Amino acid sequence: MKARIPRNIGGGGAQNMNQMIKQAQKMQDQITELQEDIEAREFSATAGGGAVEVVLTGKKTIKSLNIKPEAVDPEDVEMLQDLIISAINEAVNNIESTTEAEMGKITGGVSLPGLF
Repeated sequence: MKARIPRNIGGGGAQNMNQMIKQAQKMQDQITELQEDIEAREFSATAGGGAVEVVLTGKKTIKSLNIKPEAVDPEDVEMLQDLIISAINEAVNNIESTTEAEMGKITGGVSLPGLF
């Protein structure tokens, strides 16, 4: 017995494939544009009630670090180190959450490994 495919199924396969390729290319272009936009942005975070402020670029490089004089205690250098680390980690988390949220708008929430 031979299997038969109904005539109305399978038609336009090449056309559907071309449309999918165009949509994928458009999504890739949007993702590239968004990545460039995020890399050009600045993200700031503070710790210790504003005693330490760090500004990172979207490429996760430190642009500036401001430490208020009252945060500098020679007797407690570890606290200052913790504040700096905390501020940097918060700024990195801001970059990652912004990237994820904005990429989700483009991809419809589908995770695309290796993109972000």
